[in-house]
Amino acid sequence: MLRLPAVSGRFYPSHPTELTALIREFTKTDGNATPVRVKACLVPHAGYVYSGHVAGAVYARIAVPKKIVILGVRHYPRGENAAILSSGAWRTPLGDAAIDQALAEALRAVCPLLREDSVVHSSEHSLEVQIPFLQVLQPGFTFVPVALGTLRFEDLVAVGEAIGRVLAASTEEILLVTTSDLNHYENEPATRAKDGMAIDRILALDARGLYDTCRNEAISMCGLGPTVAMLTALQSLGGARAELVRYATSGDVSGDFDAVVGYAGVLFS
Repeated sequence: MLRLPAVSGRFYPSHPTELTALIREFTKTDGNATPVRVKACLVPHAGYVYSGHVAGAVYARIAVPKKIVILGVRHYPRGENAAILSSGAWRTPLGDAAIDQALAEALRAVCPLLREDSVVHSSEHSLEVQIPFLQVLQPGFTFVPVALGTLRFEDLVAVGEAIGRVLAASTEEILLVTTSDLNHYENEPATRAKDGMAIDRILALDARGLYDTCRNEAISMCGLGPTVAMLTALQSLGGARAELVRYATSGDVSGDFDAVVGYAGVLFS
């Protein structure tokens, strides 16, 4: 199937030249930094005006490979809790990004929880907003989209372990891109405090601790499921090291500090 853009012109510019220029601005470096290979990254997925600079700071650090798995959020109630697409392409103003069918089939073979579902992916923005960044930085890449809804911790671990096995067995480099925003719509001090607790668990590569902290402290991290799965995959791969690249809130842009959303960009090498 050809998945058409759902949030072009709202979350990011619909004109190719404007979109490319904006991504180039977000991923601009001082010229001395050499992109490095990493196992995974965590990036936000709000409109570019709010979180593009956080995502860009992460992507600017990465030597993006040709194969990518994107773990996103199922924000809407329709469809499967663990939704994958195994064939076709996603269109953005920059062209079509092809799904890696062989990689998708390998993931489905080791993880029965992953179900083919075009309904979830048709309107989900968390994965879509990553595609233009990747198109600019690594034209011709292929990817597998996975969107996770509300799942039990044990199911998230099963998804993460399956991803870890597939990545470990591959002879090609595969980047695991995971997307989440952090706490939603509380005031700035409360959000920064809650986000700090979540980020501490992420940097410690503590999947169980992150899950429990978000539940116990009422941290409305929309990508909790994808992040737990990613941390589990990294544990399977072994030897990961986490680095917080940038943190911000929507208040930094909007000036409204009464109801903000938090954004973190993290590298896992």
